[in-house]
Amino acid sequence: MTHAVRVRYAPSPTGHLHIGNARTALFNYLYAKHLGGKFIIRTEDTDEKRNVEGGEESQLRYLKWLGLEWDEGADIGGDYGPYRQMERLDIYKKYVDELLERGLAYKCYMTEEELDAEREQQRANGQVPKYSGAHRDLTAEQMKQFELEGRQASIRFRVPEGKTYTFNDIVRGNITFESSDFGDWVMIKKNGIPTYNFAVAIDDHLMRISHVLRGEEHISNTPKQMMIYDAFGWEPPKYGHMTLILNEDRKKLSKRDEHILQFIEQYKNLGYLPEALFNFIALLGWSPVGEEEIFTQQQFIEIFDPERLSTSAAIFDPQKLKWMNNQYIKAADFERVTTLTLPYLIAEGKLPEDMDQQTKDWALELIALYKEQLSYGQEIVGLTSLFFQTGITYTDDAKEVLRGEQVPEVLRVFKDKLQALDQLNPAAIKAEIKATQKETKQKGKNLFMPIRVATTGQVHGPELPNAIDLLGKDVVITRLTNVLEQI
Repeated sequence: MTHAVRVRYAPSPTGHLHIGNARTALFNYLYAKHLGGKFIIRTEDTDEKRNVEGGEESQLRYLKWLGLEWDEGADIGGDYGPYRQMERLDIYKKYVDELLERGLAYKCYMTEEELDAEREQQRANGQVPKYSGAHRDLTAEQMKQFELEGRQASIRFRVPEGKTYTFNDIVRGNITFESSDFGDWVMIKKNGIPTYNFAVAIDDHLMRISHVLRGEEHISNTPKQMMIYDAFGWEPPKYGHMTLILNEDRKKLSKRDEHILQFIEQYKNLGYLPEALFNFIALLGWSPVGEEEIFTQQQFIEIFDPERLSTSAAIFDPQKLKWMNNQYIKAADFERVTTLTLPYLIAEGKLPEDMDQQTKDWALELIALYKEQLSYGQEIVGLTSLFFQTGITYTDDAKEVLRGEQVPEVLRVFKDKLQALDQLNPAAIKAEIKATQKETKQKGKNLFMPIRVATTGQVHGPELPNAIDLLGKDVVITRLTNVLEQI
């Protein structure tokens, strides 16, 4: 086997790209780039019943969106194709025929009903269910008879007896299995399609894959793949199995975790930045040296060390992701932030699609007001709602502010001073707030909070003079008047 580093991410087009698969792809990508190797995409599409239309295209699209590029794959070709398993059936047949000829594999004609009954009996006997080997040594006459009955054969690998399989896992160290833990397993299904463990072993060898980084759920698959390597006298790749990703309750991520989105597409649709998601995923089960958490993709490539893959489960913290995305939005240039956010305001009907320059300028000022606190693009709709509504529904906290004994005077004085202004702008508004302070002798929260609550309906928010300027004189005077009539 070549010593060049060649790793692969092998998506199954049975669904869209989710966090766990994205992490697998990302770690393989970083490993390859860190060591100057090749990153390959191989589509494992043998589960035809579960394949969804557009599944492969979707996986690749969102890998690219995350910033991953590959050196070989079904979409770009390469020297070791085809890169879809269903296009490699002739290749598998050659190796199946060899194993049958050498007696290392055999045809099994047992029906699903017979196999189910066998498993049920084993469970009833307190045994771990595994194939009994009932058709391990069929005669030619028996096989012919089964075929006359119309039975179709699967092809099983003949698991060696008394053999120990040990591999040194990149993450977990030595892991050992005994061959007695396994029954003879199906290599080729009755429909002629190879099973995962057979196809993946053949493909990894022929594509010269040097390292396999994948989730820990694949640990139990590894000895089956090693059996194929042994049978052909091949050197297996180096395996590394990453820990599970858990929710905050330390349970495996599931579709029931409604507050944790599972798919990369969902984050793109909400207006997350791809480099922020890349950064966040890279820290799920891997840690850099030091306390720094924000890195560019190139920095990740330079510092990625597989020795720092975690042996304990990764915890998916949605709040941490929001914080991280906010850091990236704050650092982004303003044009990119407007490109990210404007479509949401238009889609919600807050702004017209064909807006005039004056409206666009107003919208850009509005977005600038919230750039520092924005966690993701779509959040702009909720944050700016006060600028698109006529009336205000006051929260309990807001009502409490308006009960202050100084409030009527503060609001009356401020309203009079605003009405006297010919034109609003943040500097002029700031000056009138200062003048209100001087006249009422109120300062700090006693001054600012009543004005903020009466004009915006919120106890916290962006720069008050800027918010009042964007609301406009008529709206602000109307809101102040309404509050003064009610208190």
